[in-house]
Amino acid sequence: MDCTANIEINDDVMPKLFGTYDENVRLIEELLPVKISALNGSICLRGAEYDVKTAELLVKKLIELLRSGFEVNRLTVRQSLDMIRLDMPEEIMNLSKDTIAVTARGKQIKCKTLGQRDYVKLIQNNTIVFGVGPAGTGKTYLATAMAVAAYKRGEVDRIILTRPAIEAGEKLGFLPGDLQDKVDPYLRPLYDALREMFGVDSYSKLIERGIIEIAPLAYMRGRTLSNAFIILDEAQNTTSEQMKMFLTRMGENSRMIVNGDETQIDLPEGKKSGLKEAVRILKNIDGIGICRLTEKDIVRHELVQKIVAAYEKATPAPAPNRQKGGGAKLY
Repeated sequence: MDCTANIEINDDVMPKLFGTYDENVRLIEELLPVKISALNGSICLRGAEYDVKTAELLVKKLIELLRSGFEVNRLTVRQSLDMIRLDMPEEIMNLSKDTIAVTARGKQIKCKTLGQRDYVKLIQNNTIVFGVGPAGTGKTYLATAMAVAAYKRGEVDRIILTRPAIEAGEKLGFLPGDLQDKVDPYLRPLYDALREMFGVDSYSKLIERGIIEIAPLAYMRGRTLSNAFIILDEAQNTTSEQMKMFLTRMGENSRMIVNGDETQIDLPEGKKSGLKEAVRILKNIDGIGICRLTEKDIVRHELVQKIVAAYEKATPAPAPNRQKGGGAKLY
């Protein structure tokens, strides 16, 4: 049965809610078969009763976000609707409240999905955290933000970021320069995130003083890393031996985050991924948290979410069982 609902809205909020060329409203109409129109300071929703009630709650939550200073875009619309469908509408506002870190330009870094929030909670409550999920879910960015926040609070003395220098269809030997020059492209995402957090000048000074260290995974061998926040990125490209070597580098008062995407393994044929093995072996150890992010947590262009979903559909894999409790451990 068709019905209607009217929501009063301030004129200054309405353009932000509708978005550029009404893209937000058109997306709501696409996701929920309702018709949306604006007239005399109110929004009218028309359609089937269930769809209208869902759209009404969604629009009201989006208005709340706008009034709290949060940006509303197509991603926000999709993520908010997902939370409503999970019967968790109150979490829409909760996500917008907690600030993880602040960039050098004053931008507040916050979780944008429930999966990201679970990931951040794991980092807060565990000594070692594995973040496993597709590209675009914010694994590296959020881990870097957490490392910077821990350093600024005085919880650690330095930040160490590392990646295995595995060739993904390209040859290191043909790149110009010495070894460091050759591996720099593999570490670029880590450089970029830290520069944004600290600012270029502060970042350069911290690099010079050795407080920030960014290096290939091979440089970790034989060391003990104490009083440090350590991030291993692209961990799917570690071998079993490399992963064990890395995890056993941990010293006193250190924390580790191990991130990777099990669908993007570039190891030579016959080599097992150290990430996959570590997640299997270490999943029940206290102090180690494992979070599996999905395509629902992708915060890049919405097409990335669709691409990942299409690939997962073409290559079915058992869905991970996400479980809460026991030190905020997810698996």
